Amino acid sequence: MPRGDKSKYTGKQERKADHIAEGYEKRGVSEKEAERRAWATVNKDDGGGKKEGGSGRGKQTGHPAAHKGGRMGGKASGERSAADRSASAKKAAATRKRNAEHHAQRRPSSALRAPSPR
Repeated sequence: MPRGDKSKYTGKQERKADHIAEGYEKRGVSEKEAERRAWATVNKDDGGGKKEGGSGRGKQTGHPAAHKGGRMGGKASGERSAADRSASAKKAAATRKRNAEHHAQRRPSSALRAPSPR
């Protein structure tokens, strides 16, 4: 079986991959990348194709990646303009820099303390 062959996947797995790919495409991911991610998700969920004819086949398909946590991911940033996203990124970078400077000022005094005996 060549790489990328989908003959060992069930109809349910194919429908699942199609549905996942549609969701990625709605969020602006290219069709090819959406399909790649969709099949990766199906493999992660189900452990590969479930049709007979190989090791580990025929087990029930669970839904570990289909929980609510990733349902809305990407929607908010996808609807914002590039300028808005860039402004947020700059603000976040400034915050990280400010926090790093703040923590750098506090470290020397704590480094002088003798370690507590255990």
